[in-house]
Amino acid sequence: MRKLKIMEHVSLDGVIQSSGEDDFPYADWTAPYRTPEGRDEVFAAHGGRFDLLLGRRTYDMWSGFWPKAPSSPMADGLNAATKYVVTHRPESLEWGPFEGLGPDIVEGIQRIKSQAGPDLVLWGSSTLTSTVLEHGLADEAMLIVYPVLLGTGKRLFAEGTPPRSFELVSTKAMPSGIILSAYRFNGPLKTG
Repeated sequence: MRKLKIMEHVSLDGVIQSSGEDDFPYADWTAPYRTPEGRDEVFAAHGGRFDLLLGRRTYDMWSGFWPKAPSSPMADGLNAATKYVVTHRPESLEWGPFEGLGPDIVEGIQRIKSQAGPDLVLWGSSTLTSTVLEHGLADEAMLIVYPVLLGTGKRLFAEGTPPRSFELVSTKAMPSGIILSAYRFNGPLKTG
């Protein structure tokens, strides 16, 4: 059974949005904190070979960049990964290898997880992340937390995300101020 890992770049106040869509004023707010050491840590967190689970907007943004990026372990890994894409227009996908997830997102993810293959990494989709959490489909989360407050933008855990508990697996502080924290999903929220 394949594992599903959520990976997100996130501000201290929970914002994951980085593009200028929806009048978001802080495009590329992660750039001042990027370092070769941080890039290598993030790539290592992918776990070698992996496949991607992407929402359509993230797929479209990435397909305009990664196929043309210079060869590197990160670019080569992303380009080689099978991209499982949530889309109503699978015929318009070009950056491969790819597969449209189908109309039932939950069933599609369950099907992919039950197949043999590398682990799945979900990146960049707040809507898809909420669905994955709601249905208990994620196994792990890697949060790459930046020392900034943005005050506006799409949040990693949107209003209505079901309560869950997590177990800290590892954490590492980078010299640039980024903190990489890996969590294992630990079931429903425990109280009392």
